[in-house]
Amino acid sequence: MKALLVKLAMMLAGDKEKRKRVWVPVMSIIAGFLALMFLPVAVLKSMSSFGNDAMDQADLHISPNDVYARLSPEQQAQLEDINRMNREIEAAMANAGVRIQTRKAQIIYVCCLSEYSGFNAESYAHLFAIAPNDQDLITGIASTYGVEIDYDQFLRTYTGLMNLTINPYMFDDPATKNCGDLGRWADNAYISGWGYKAGYSGNQCEEDNIRYADNAGMIVGYLNYEPTTEQFGDTWTTLTYTVQGDLATMPDIPGLGLYDGSMHGIYIGGGQVVFSSAIPGYVNKQAVADGTWSSWCTYEGISYPQEVDDAIEAIRNPPDDSSNENNNESEVESNAQ
Repeated sequence: MKALLVKLAMMLAGDKEKRKRVWVPVMSIIAGFLALMFLPVAVLKSMSSFGNDAMDQADLHISPNDVYARLSPEQQAQLEDINRMNREIEAAMANAGVRIQTRKAQIIYVCCLSEYSGFNAESYAHLFAIAPNDQDLITGIASTYGVEIDYDQFLRTYTGLMNLTINPYMFDDPATKNCGDLGRWADNAYISGWGYKAGYSGNQCEEDNIRYADNAGMIVGYLNYEPTTEQFGDTWTTLTYTVQGDLATMPDIPGLGLYDGSMHGIYIGGGQVVFSSAIPGYVNKQAVADGTWSSWCTYEGISYPQEVDDAIEAIRNPPDDSSNENNNESEVESNAQ
């Protein structure tokens, strides 16, 4: 049964037509299901109860309570067990210092490990803490639990699922708008496979349920997103930024903006920048050195650590007390797409 469920989940993730007909409505139901967004296998287990061939646009409007009511008592009990273990995984991931990967851990557990006897959340979380990258993580999980997980299929499934929501575990300080969370927001947009579409800022398109953002919209979306309600507001309509200096003066702080004269990117650390662009048509990641980035900037509405303030002060008032003739500071509003 477990192997069949995994194959079904992977098939849906890799088959565009089946995903359009079945995956989107199922995952849309899951999005609010029992306050836990990622229970694909639990719902796939119950699909035979109401026939996947009959699912159409009307199924998009089925409420979580309606879905739950359609499950048998045995299926409801299975779902409660999965919910309980996912809560244990959430706590274990936080204890292991890898809270940001909680959704990933829950997805892998539900798709591949929910029937594993003797599963321990703390030991499971440790695998995430020691893995240097996702490839090694999947290899480690497969070896530890004796399961087969195709890495490419995992990526397709994980990206598709993550695109349907905003990862609530990436915010270190959800009560403020800060550069650290902006960096994680940008990286999550890349990980989640956001597409590029003018006028979007991380919200889903009703036609295909995919998240999109234009260039400035990726940052405006973070400013407007409220983690506690998981909704986008409309306070910010344009991106106001200040060019601070050339890249040689930029401190190594994730969440700072990069600018090439027309397009914005968000520095995420490790020499990497994330940006949304009409070419290639999605949120992309690249090495800063591989782009045409010429300066760094800060954004109105975002708080920055003291190190950033010190760097700005050093640019404005250099030690040799030279004038501000070379000050690159400028403040404009951007509707970059």
